[in-house]
Amino acid sequence: MKNLFIALFAMISFAATAQSSDLNLVSGSGAKMDFVKETIDYGTIEHNADGVRYFEFKNTGSEPLIISACKGSCGCTVPVCPKEPILPGEKGKIQVKYATDRVGAFTKNVTVTSNGVNPNVVLTIKGTVKPDAEVAPAK
Repeated sequence: MKNLFIALFAMISFAATAQSSDLNLVSGSGAKMDFVKETIDYGTIEHNADGVRYFEFKNTGSEPLIISACKGSCGCTVPVCPKEPILPGEKGKIQVKYATDRVGAFTKNVTVTSNGVNPNVVLTIKGTVKPDAEVAPAK
């Protein structure tokens, strides 16, 4: 009987949590990241140039935004996300550093996971790293 009560309580708790999450998605309540831009174009940059850029966003939701993970699509793209909650109406930045020692065109992604109404956001960086200028041999 005790096990039946525990199982019934667990099912009711799960159903209430799922319904609450569904209501947040429908009503738009909860945390929400609105980015100024979801793609940053580096353009054509020099070999070994500064590869740091920032994605700016605002929490336009009604709950504090908590970013639980930021992950680059490869080791050459390193994101740094805020560790503290972003309150409703506040702004935040996600730093992304691309390894500009790699010559050529690039398109990389950063996946941001949060408690927002859209829990997974994919940001993009792109551009081209120029090779070093060749030095003519001395005569």
